[in-house]
Amino acid sequence: MTVLDDRAALRAADPSGMLDIVTGLGAQCHEGYALGLGARPLPEADGITSIAFCGMGGSAIAGDVVAALAAPRLRFPIAVVRTPRLPEFCGPHTLVVASSYSGDTLETLGLFEEAVGRGCRMVALTAGGELARRAEELGIGRVIVPGGYMPRAAFGLLSTGAIGALEAMGIMPPHADEVDEAVAEMTGVIAEAGPDVPSATNPAKELALAIGERVPIVWGADGIGSVAAMRWKSQLNENAKVPSFASALPELDHNEVEGWSAGSGAGFALIALRHPGEDGDVAARFPLSEEIVRASGATVREVSSRGRSEFARLLTLVQFGDLVSTYLGIARGVDPSPIEAIASLKRSLAQA
Repeated sequence: MTVLDDRAALRAADPSGMLDIVTGLGAQCHEGYALGLGARPLPEADGITSIAFCGMGGSAIAGDVVAALAAPRLRFPIAVVRTPRLPEFCGPHTLVVASSYSGDTLETLGLFEEAVGRGCRMVALTAGGELARRAEELGIGRVIVPGGYMPRAAFGLLSTGAIGALEAMGIMPPHADEVDEAVAEMTGVIAEAGPDVPSATNPAKELALAIGERVPIVWGADGIGSVAAMRWKSQLNENAKVPSFASALPELDHNEVEGWSAGSGAGFALIALRHPGEDGDVAARFPLSEEIVRASGATVREVSSRGRSEFARLLTLVQFGDLVSTYLGIARGVDPSPIEAIASLKRSLAQA
């Protein structure tokens, strides 16, 4: 028996309850979506020609989700901004979504003030802090989500909160059915791979144990697959405390595959995230590219999405990855919740 199959040991190894948060992702999605739909005041959508979604870390990936889902349905571009300055195109016809779960992320606050100065239309997505205070002070649209989580653990609240707000503005179509489907499919993932399911029949625990001390590399098809891959990568970094890297097909076939030379894959584990909506050419690339990595000495596994909608497919890949990263951290003997290196870096920057 591993620690992953001993319920008492599992709880003791996860004192901050990351597994409880991970398994509650579906409920977060329902709550965040309702909060986004009910957010007031929201700016007028008429005349908007672009969207800039501003954030850092766990607060920014909500923008990646929105961009991947919205891009095929919008007639104007959406950019996710992770830099200290707004792109030059941002102005009165740009909707700027400022996302900071804590409300105190310095880069996001700076982008918020710059957007206000440029006359952009604004929505603040936050649990409080200075961002909520400034948005209220200026009468700016805001989606206020519950506090008490680490930013990465508020993924469901932030992602669906943004989708709900954009739907309320008339920018995105109704997502209620897709949210319901995604939550139902995520419930199915938990039933098969949740903490109470033993490793022998639990695909998430089995994958975490198979990764072991290898460095995980995560691939996904451009679009929702690449967003899921980036989420896996960041969750493996923060929950399992291991180096991890993510790439998207077809781009990686024009550079990364050359690096998987004979013997170079020892010590690596490739996880390819698959879904039925992949472009035909990209789908055909997966087995060929995986074989190059396998020949280099790396292990290769595929993880498949569930559901009919793009949203359900993305969220089920995220749900499974969140479980894998948390199980891997616990199996390695680390508490998944603290982010000591990030906290130390922030302290050093504040003193610089």
